Amino acid sequence: MVSRLSPVIDIYLLAENRLLRDTLAKLIKRRYDINVVGVSQSFASAKDELVNSSCEVILTDSFDDLTWAGFPSILLEQRPEIKVILFGMNEDPDLFLRAAHRGICGYLLKDASSAEIVAAIHAAGRGEATCPPNLCMILIKHVSKRGGTCAGEPDTQRIKKPLTRRQLQLLTLVDEGLTNKEIAVRLNLSQFTVKNHIRRVMQQVAASNRFDAADLVRETGQLAAR
Repeated sequence: MVSRLSPVIDIYLLAENRLLRDTLAKLIKRRYDINVVGVSQSFASAKDELVNSSCEVILTDSFDDLTWAGFPSILLEQRPEIKVILFGMNEDPDLFLRAAHRGICGYLLKDASSAEIVAAIHAAGRGEATCPPNLCMILIKHVSKRGGTCAGEPDTQRIKKPLTRRQLQLLTLVDEGLTNKEIAVRLNLSQFTVKNHIRRVMQQVAASNRFDAADLVRETGQLAAR
């Protein structure tokens, strides 16, 4: 139970569906420990308000890499104290890892209750993260990808041969969180070609997934540090 002496958390709610947006805002506004400082449809429609708001937590039901590469990334660079919680998400490991790479601190699935959303807001206020246990395990495996390699020591032995310029170009975009479709558009390639390139790179560096491959190659100094 949250004490009435607990600090009030200022949040900004972004939801594409108006009924969902209004209903959730009404539920949250009933609480004395959470203050809704703004409500809007998307980052684009709330751009000016977000820059000048007092929000500590952004609660949003929308995530895509092209959008997040723009204003949201700039906002979080300017105000790193803001925490972002995604709700209404699919149980998609790839989407979850891309969101984690973007720095979100909460990932709630479509069946999350209002109580779980409130709990995630409180957790964010305490500097804690919230995500489903199975996705948390995927993140742990992702972080511990190098197995027995000492922390901070690049596992260069796993890279069997130097990567080509095209492979490094693809991994740079993977590291930015872009999907195969977005990479294909950016480089004017087919999705099939992009998928094959990334699969070969993963085999070449003995990585279990695309993000592991990008992390490993970055640690060898071949990609710019994020």
